[in-house]
Amino acid sequence: MGQIIAIEDIAQRIYFIRGFKVMLDRDLAELYEVETRILKRNVRRHIKRFPSDFMFELSYQEFKSLISQFGMSNRGGTRYMPMAFTEQGLAMLSKILNSDRTVGVNI
Repeated sequence: MGQIIAIEDIAQRIYFIRGFKVMLDRDLAELYEVETRILKRNVRRHIKRFPSDFMFELSYQEFKSLISQFGMSNRGGTRYMPMAFTEQGLAMLSKILNSDRTVGVNI
C-alpha cells in the first residue's frame, strides 16, 4: 500500500442520502485503485450481499442534486446511476474486491 489517505479526503467524499451516510462507487473505486466498472461488476455479481441498507443506486434526481449541490462533475456523462454504499456496504465491498489496497483503506 503506497500512499496514506488523509481522513479529510475521505470525509469530503461522504454524502448524506436517504438518511444514510454514504460513499459513491466512483469515489470508492478511486480510493481502492480499481476502475468504477470493475467495482460495479463485482457488486452486481454478488448483489445478494448488498441489501438496500448496505447499497442502493441513486435515482436520476438524487444524482442531479449532488451534481448541482456539490459542484460535482458527471465526467462526460454516465451510463448508469452511481451506487451509494453505507458503512456496512463498505465492509461487504472489501470482502468481494479482496485486494490488499481495499483492506488497507477500510482499516
